[in-house]
Amino acid sequence: MIANHSNLKAIVAATLLTVTISMPLAISAGENSQESDLLAQLISADADAARSLDRELQALWRKSGSAAMDLLLSRATKAMAAGDLPAALEHLTALTDHAPDFARGWYERARAYHAIGAYGPSVADLERALALNPNDYNAIYALGTVFEQFRDPKRAYEAYLRAKAIHPHHEEVLSALERLRPEVAGKDL
Repeated sequence: MIANHSNLKAIVAATLLTVTISMPLAISAGENSQESDLLAQLISADADAARSLDRELQALWRKSGSAAMDLLLSRATKAMAAGDLPAALEHLTALTDHAPDFARGWYERARAYHAIGAYGPSVADLERALALNPNDYNAIYALGTVFEQFRDPKRAYEAYLRAKAIHPHHEEVLSALERLRPEVAGKDL
């Protein structure tokens, strides 16, 4: 299905590579200091501490600042867990419409679109999520999986390296890097 869309592949690769490469590793001066502290700790944490810091970051990133928007996210998450993707997409679309600066809403909708095979909308939402929160290592990991789906292991590897730079103990990222290493070893990254 994806391989037949060579133009889409080129557009997605160019867009996502631009977004990935242009993202700063550090939080900008105006960002949340709690988030900055957690991210700084995450870089040097051992595996056990990293799991705890990850939970704190995820909890922080799930807070929109609005009880109504948090409820939409909660309902969408429950619908996705129950396999009701149309309902999840409905909640997430309402969330992104009403809270367009809430990165988590775009990331979750990207996941839902991906789950139904709507790759174009998924990529667009993933791009928006990363523009709003360039330190979301799960969104960067998702970016890597998109590159892998489009059979671009070099760019996938680069995305995974970027996620690892933020969260050195992310198990899925480490596994992906190990899996792709033989394929990209010896090639310029």
